[in-house]
Amino acid sequence: MDSPEVTRPTEGPLVYVVEDDVAIGRLVSATLDQHGFRSEHFSTGTTFLQGLRRKAPAISVIDLALPDLDGLHLVRQVQALSDSAILILTGRDSVEDRILGLELGADDYMVKPFEAREVVARVNTILRRFRRSDEPRKGEQKAARFGGWTFEESRNRLTGPDGREVELSVAEARLLATLLKRPNRILNRAELLGDGEREPLDRSIDARISRLRRKLHPPDDGQELIKTVYGAGYMLVAKVEWE
Repeated sequence: MDSPEVTRPTEGPLVYVVEDDVAIGRLVSATLDQHGFRSEHFSTGTTFLQGLRRKAPAISVIDLALPDLDGLHLVRQVQALSDSAILILTGRDSVEDRILGLELGADDYMVKPFEAREVVARVNTILRRFRRSDEPRKGEQKAARFGGWTFEESRNRLTGPDGREVELSVAEARLLATLLKRPNRILNRAELLGDGEREPLDRSIDARISRLRRKLHPPDDGQELIKTVYGAGYMLVAKVEWE
């Protein structure tokens, strides 16, 4: 594990930086530390997973091209082992890699070369969105029933009509909660993301909708619960009862 040679903060959100290029890793870590974060730099996927099992960070910044493990494997592991957010920072700029990374649960995707301050800005944006989603609201109802499904918001727990529990990532659970709170209404990407700070061409919400739609698959004679309204957005088509 490599650390930048700076005075390290003792407070602030913990960020794990997974980057095999030591110079780049130290640059990102040092910049994060300078802006109120606590960072740890890992040069390999193996050491990162050891750190993740020891303590989960608020967010992980992950390169896809690592010497021992593929970064997409790490994205899957973060989803399985923690509720941490994920920012992919990589030289792989193909559309396929972007889509796959976002489909697997990454919250954002940046391509090298980059400005270190932009990494800080993206990390802040992701964490602001997480904090807003986690803020308790007075009188907020926590369980929704719709189309035979039950969603417990406080536990990110989705139960199917047959009683089986369906695993949701943190991002998927937040998206579902947004749809359930405004059913039978068209929501655009910005409304579904919960902030207006994403670039208008960012298609990450489409990948999340696709994952969520697959998990909410209808019975053979049923209809899809999430409807695409081309050129406008998405709509959850169901009667929703909160309790």
